Amino acid sequence: MSGLIDLDTVAGARSTHKFARLSASKARVVLNLIRDADLEQAREELQFCDRAAATVVSKVLESAVSNAENNENLSADELYVAECWADEGPTLKRWRPRARGRATRINKRTCHITVVVAQLSDDELEMRATRLAASGRRSADQDRAARVAASKETEEEAEVVEAEIPEDATTDDNSAETEAVNEEADSSETETADEEQTETENAELEPTEDADPTDEDEKEA
Repeated sequence: MSGLIDLDTVAGARSTHKFARLSASKARVVLNLIRDADLEQAREELQFCDRAAATVVSKVLESAVSNAENNENLSADELYVAECWADEGPTLKRWRPRARGRATRINKRTCHITVVVAQLSDDELEMRATRLAASGRRSADQDRAARVAASKETEEEAEVVEAEIPEDATTDDNSAETEAVNEEADSSETETADEEQTETENAELEPTEDADPTDEDEKEA
């Protein structure tokens, strides 16, 4: 099946996973589910498929989509699975001991999985756009553009609000801050003065020690 689409004439990209540790027959069962399906449908098929090969095929598909977006500048909404196939790879031979001294051979199969994504035709793209418009939904690119536009609007509104703030308000705020700092300094100074006054009063109220008795006091006694 390889070579049915010429990527030189048709916009698209491919991705190949070589030496995958599963048989080609098991991979082909999963590849038959996504062949000729658009990208969204193929992703849903692989997401809800119970086979283990679906995980490997899903990674190959996402790699092909990334190649189309980054190398060919294509939109993911305009892609579909044009081709997909699995070729047989080398077989790993292992041995298992059995009864009566015998041994049996175990064949561990490998395969090469290839997925090709291509751009939808103009007619199909128009039909898809009409269906999305009728259902009221938007494509992924349109959602992304809407989010970017909304973020830009919020940034512009914030800039306008900052420009509308008068300078007097900022000066008032600065004056209020300076007044608050001065009040805190005055309160700290008054507290220190009160503490010093209380210390001096306590020192005056302390009793003094009795002095030595004089001669006159002894005579009176």
